[in-house]
Amino acid sequence: FTVLLLYLFQFRNFAVGTTFSKTEVFQVAVLGFLILGDTVTASAAAAIALAGVGVVVLSAGQSKISLKALVAGVTEKPTMIGLICGAFLGASVVFFRGAALSLKWDDLAMTVAYTVSVSLVIQTIAMGAFLAWKEAPTLKAVFVHWRWSAAVGMAGSIAWCFAFTMQNAAYVRALGQIELVFTFAASIFLFKEKVARLEVIGIALIVLAILLLILSRA
Repeated sequence: FTVLLLYLFQFRNFAVGTTFSKTEVFQVAVLGFLILGDTVTASAAAAIALAGVGVVVLSAGQSKISLKALVAGVTEKPTMIGLICGAFLGASVVFFRGAALSLKWDDLAMTVAYTVSVSLVIQTIAMGAFLAWKEAPTLKAVFVHWRWSAAVGMAGSIAWCFAFTMQNAAYVRALGQIELVFTFAASIFLFKEKVARLEVIGIALIVLAILLLILSRA
């Protein structure tokens, strides 16, 4: 996902592609069904679809591109790369859930701890080797500034893995878009930034989708 996303930046109209990479919200539901057999209710599917539309609209607003330009760019190469980006990101979510469920342990905490530990070891070795090869100064900086990033990263990874293990990944990712609402609120109230109309529409759609999802699961 990250490699393809960086590749997108080589294109003049990379904003269109990065916007379509946000379709990961949709793709988790599809991949969850194809890989794990996870199904969603009709009302939950509508909420997930609405959340996906909201994320795309919000991204379009942040990238300063119009919905017309977004539609016009559907057939272009960056769009296809963006969709593949979303597929890889969505697949990673489904695979995390599949990995945890494959253990078939009764102890939820131990299941999550083992899954997170293995995944972090793999990521640390892979990224550490890459940084040592390509970005040695960055690797040194990681060792200097590791405390806060490690605390936040571990807490986030553990929380996500708990959620993916307990519930359908599509529901988790749709509900997880609440992070965008917090970010949006912070940009307005803390940093006093101006927001575009599309951003407001996107956030409104995401909030509505989250409410619908919660009501559908109540």
